[in-house]
Amino acid sequence: MKILHLDSNHDVLIQQLNELGAVNDEDFLSTKTIIETKIHHYDGIVIRSRFKIDQQFIDKATQLKFIARVGAGLENIDCEYAASKHIHLISAPEGNRNAVGEHSLALLLNLFNKITIANTQVKRGQWLREANRGIELDGKTVGLIGYGNMGKAFAKKLQGFDVMVLCYDIKANVGDKNATQVSLEQLQNEADVLSLHTPETLLTKNMINTAFINQFKKPFWLINTARGKSVVTSCLVEALKSGKILGAGLDVLEFEKSSFENLFTTKIPNAFNYLTKADNVILTPHVAGWTNESHIKLSQTIVDKIKAKFY
Repeated sequence: MKILHLDSNHDVLIQQLNELGAVNDEDFLSTKTIIETKIHHYDGIVIRSRFKIDQQFIDKATQLKFIARVGAGLENIDCEYAASKHIHLISAPEGNRNAVGEHSLALLLNLFNKITIANTQVKRGQWLREANRGIELDGKTVGLIGYGNMGKAFAKKLQGFDVMVLCYDIKANVGDKNATQVSLEQLQNEADVLSLHTPETLLTKNMINTAFINQFKKPFWLINTARGKSVVTSCLVEALKSGKILGAGLDVLEFEKSSFENLFTTKIPNAFNYLTKADNVILTPHVAGWTNESHIKLSQTIVDKIKAKFY
């Protein structure tokens, strides 16, 4: 089996594929157009988010048996068209779900305890104790939208607290001992915290807008470690200004490039500038699933799935 690697990953990936007898080629720099001229030689592709694998690309990949994405989602792949060509799709949400769960919890506790702003103030010589009085997670209701690998991982982390965890998902019967599955209406009526754990789809794009936010009965805190385009930034800013959203921890942003490697190079809207200055907003650069441990686990998961299917 001949495999083309389009992004760098942990060494364990190629090492173990070599041990299986696969021929592994790497091309991290060529344009998509150049890759298309040689993709017909390969049985498999391993990619992160370098570019979109669309119908044109798939049509040129005439020998392709699988596409493996070293990450959780498959939104940069035309999955339906790939399936129609009998191409097996592989992803690795098991590899970074624990990291995402921990990062989600870190964002929430940071917001509640004003750690980032207090740290900045103390380093500036300011000692503002009353201004940095925090709130406790115990007694709160945390609502999760999306209850797959990532949502379940966060719910598990929350079990060390005296909290009610609710989940909403388009799939039925996904609730478990760590979260009670409810209707979206019930979640919006009861949640003090909303955490997103959804893929990027037509259903989730621009999901968190003004109308959606206003359906919540109480002011709430927002955590997003899923996909940036699920949240309309201008609507978030309006809700932060009005107090409908009490604070936000965002690992992903509406304005990221599709590769997740950079913010868009075009002019950033005023709404984003507001987020960078707000004391009740924490921003991280799409690193919730980006730990030393997940770096290994993501690659290992891909190897294991390729091995199980083709060897």
